[in-house]
Amino acid sequence: METVEITTPFIKLEALLKYAALAETGGEAKLLIQNGEVTVNGEVCTQRGKKVKNGDVVALYGQTVSIVGP
Repeated sequence: METVEITTPFIKLEALLKYAALAETGGEAKLLIQNGEVTVNGEVCTQRGKKVKNGDVVALYGQTVSIVGP
């Protein structure tokens, strides 16, 4: 599991996918989310603007990212 540190209270899911290099572009991130391929804390999430924060776990294609922040 990879850890991603953020310096703000939250980051939007679409931006996190790009920041963590799980998606190369915003367009790709958007499609992955809309197609239900991304999970947040074990549940499928189709909201691009979903706010993920400290303690949340995001997964895509077997890659898992844990959020650490304020």
